[in-house]
Amino acid sequence: ARQGQFHPTGIYGAGCLITEGSRGEGGILRNSEGERFMERYAPTAKDLASRDVVSRSMTMEIRAGRGVGPDKDHIYLHLNHIPPETLAERLPGISETAAIFAGVDVTKEPIPVIPTVHYNMGGIPTNYHGEVLSPTKDDPDRVVPGLLAAGEAASASVHGANRLGANSLLDIVVFGRACANRIAETDTPGRPHKELPANFGEEHIARLDKLRYSKGGSTTAQLRGKLQRSMQNNAAVFRTSETMKEGVAEIDAIYREFIDDVGISDRSMTWNSDLI
Repeated sequence: ARQGQFHPTGIYGAGCLITEGSRGEGGILRNSEGERFMERYAPTAKDLASRDVVSRSMTMEIRAGRGVGPDKDHIYLHLNHIPPETLAERLPGISETAAIFAGVDVTKEPIPVIPTVHYNMGGIPTNYHGEVLSPTKDDPDRVVPGLLAAGEAASASVHGANRLGANSLLDIVVFGRACANRIAETDTPGRPHKELPANFGEEHIARLDKLRYSKGGSTTAQLRGKLQRSMQNNAAVFRTSETMKEGVAEIDAIYREFIDDVGISDRSMTWNSDLI
């Protein structure tokens, strides 16, 4: 998707979201100097400014060298000034989420956060029935028979560049229903599937086994880390043609490293997170 919506407070390194209600209850964002920097960017709303304003402000602080952590690449969300009983009553689950994914006690320590991709405004192009489009020069409305999409996976173009609150649910309800209605109109009950070749799936199994037994020097965790950093640096809140081109070159190099040098040590077929 060309347009992506960022949530200001995803847990650094994990991506799990800390609800915006945490700032509604008095949570404060601070930079490496301990400054409540949102007072500069949004003097009236401060930490309660809209998602796009807060995400941009956090990114500008990081780019200005005022990020926190060893790499100065994230921001602190402070809830430790809020009474613990208030946190337990008004923000149930936040303490547990922060403890599990960030290893912090929110009553005593700040939560490391960073603007995190929350919603993609666009995806697979569809018509208003939810049918996937595969346009040609002669037929711009050509559809892929039997293939439908709805919700964030689809692009029925109802969100513009920045989705409004609750519109994702409205989107999936409206276009999910449209898909069901279209299937009812076009499908014939009891119609058999097309016959598959006798060796169907063997190529996929071979590709899976090639990865499962790969012995390269680059672990999946290392490759994932490189991919995350490249996307965060080149295709995050601020995007320019220059950074996007740099990002494409970096991603190509990471992909090549994956193809040529990935190594997986876990050979099992049971909850193999490396293989996934």
